[in-house]
Amino acid sequence: MRKSLWTTAATAAAFTLSLGAAEAADMRLKLAGVVPVEHFGNDILKQIEADIEGADVGLSVTLFEAGQLGSGEELFEDAARGNVDLVHSVIYAHRDPVLEINSLPYLVSSFDEMENIYLNKDSAFNEIFGERLEGLGLKLLANAPEGFIGVVAESLPENATTVGDKGVNIRVWSSQVIKNTVEAMGFNATTMNWGEVFPAIQSGVVDGAICCTAQLAYSAFATSDVGKYFIPYGAVVENTTYYASMETWEEMNDEQRAAVQAAFDKAAQSYFAEAKANEAGYIDKLKETGYEVVEVSDAERSAIAETVRKDVWPGIAEIVGQDVIDRLMAPTN
Repeated sequence: MRKSLWTTAATAAAFTLSLGAAEAADMRLKLAGVVPVEHFGNDILKQIEADIEGADVGLSVTLFEAGQLGSGEELFEDAARGNVDLVHSVIYAHRDPVLEINSLPYLVSSFDEMENIYLNKDSAFNEIFGERLEGLGLKLLANAPEGFIGVVAESLPENATTVGDKGVNIRVWSSQVIKNTVEAMGFNATTMNWGEVFPAIQSGVVDGAICCTAQLAYSAFATSDVGKYFIPYGAVVENTTYYASMETWEEMNDEQRAAVQAAFDKAAQSYFAEAKANEAGYIDKLKETGYEVVEVSDAERSAIAETVRKDVWPGIAEIVGQDVIDRLMAPTN
């Protein structure tokens, strides 16, 4: 009798385990992005979808492009709750001040330096980023730097290529560091989410925004006939991030996690290569739409950088911690 009961229980347990495995191997993932429809990042999202499903590990993907599921800030919260599985967006520091490292001004000055800091999975930057995201219920898959950002504006700022009062108010994202940066340059600053930028510029609430590489300025603003000027200050790297809900990540088996990670590693490399190759071309495209691209010389950019580093960097350690700054500045990184 005891043997019969044990056999029955064992059979039931085996059935339950096999059912659980089947369910784990049949997951549909929501993949959400925020870049505009015309942006090359959407083609890479489609490639991610194809690569994950093509791995044949029991995963299917539903893609939601161009902010269909919300802004970057909203997706961050939804992924942490497990409502969205995979995200491509900029990471903001509204939940953890250490994530302000994503807004450090004039941290790098070339694409080679950018690749070593942001794309290298073993860099201190990526180690810190991954640790902080994990503490918020998110899994870092890869950072994908797009290039150096500038300012989009409806009117030409005064002292546009130097420091000094510029007489315009521009949008900044939720970062005290970037707010301090643009104010050191001479702008007035208003913090708002990405989804509010277009109506705010169109209604005159702000005169422009620090936000974009030339590519994003073209695909998001120029093609929508918003803004008239682009000023390539190169103050901050436009670093977009691929990340997953930790809840979803832990539900997947090892084979599924390996397939997802491989798809996003490939995507990050493709994203950076595409951005690096096409930056100059998008300056020309901006001009073709009627945008005026303000020329900032290397000497002028260096002078602005010197002021920003002098005025802004001393306060960064108070926000992110001196230990974090020390890790970022260590010679090996």
